[in-house]
Amino acid sequence: MDALRNDARVIAIDLPGIGLSEMPAPSNDKRTLARCVRGLIRALGLADVTLVGHDIGGQIAHAYLHAFPGELKRAVLMNIVIPGVEPWSKVVRNPHLWHFAFHTVPELPETLIEGHPARYFDFFYDRLAGPVGVSARARELYVAAYARPLALRTGFEWYRAFAQDERDNLAVRGHPVATPVLYLRGDHESGDISEYVTGLRASGLQDVDGAIIPSSGHFAPDEQAQVVAALLRRFISAARQPRAQLTT
Repeated sequence: MDALRNDARVIAIDLPGIGLSEMPAPSNDKRTLARCVRGLIRALGLADVTLVGHDIGGQIAHAYLHAFPGELKRAVLMNIVIPGVEPWSKVVRNPHLWHFAFHTVPELPETLIEGHPARYFDFFYDRLAGPVGVSARARELYVAAYARPLALRTGFEWYRAFAQDERDNLAVRGHPVATPVLYLRGDHESGDISEYVTGLRASGLQDVDGAIIPSSGHFAPDEQAQVVAALLRRFISAARQPRAQLTT
């Protein structure tokens, strides 16, 4: 955000129930959360909006594109697989991503993790980050954002809604969305970025490109903030130009 402050008005959204947003959403399926984000955009009177979503936020941005086509000027999906969008079927079978299933179990994750979330979060920061890693200060802030029992539960409810998200995404598969989309993935993440871009195109996104973030794992905004900012700046600038100029 600091790197982009001279380029745009940058707003960080605490999703319903997390951090300073104390009220939970009526449901944690990503289409419902997209409606919440849309309500914020309308309440603030924002225009020329680029919606940038990391991880679950990327799933919400994808849902927004299909639920409200044409409203966003552009969108960025970062470090994420979308339920029902390939390579989803491969990812959910990956035993190294065991937490996808674990987090869907009712109540058990909260019972085991409440009281020491920092140790649990550290496992993922240490395993999924690239060589730079996630700073101690960032880790402290994220633990604080999930400190309330409701916030911790909300984080797991995002996973428990994956089945509904998959149904919603399959229902709109192939519906055309013309909004320019950038998909970003760290070079230390598993999987071939071309599979993700191909899957997004098959889902109906007609104007989607991908880019690799060097020396980064799953937590790209923390690991390579300046690189991510540069990619966003370039994408926003290019998407504002007429298509004829982009092809010269």
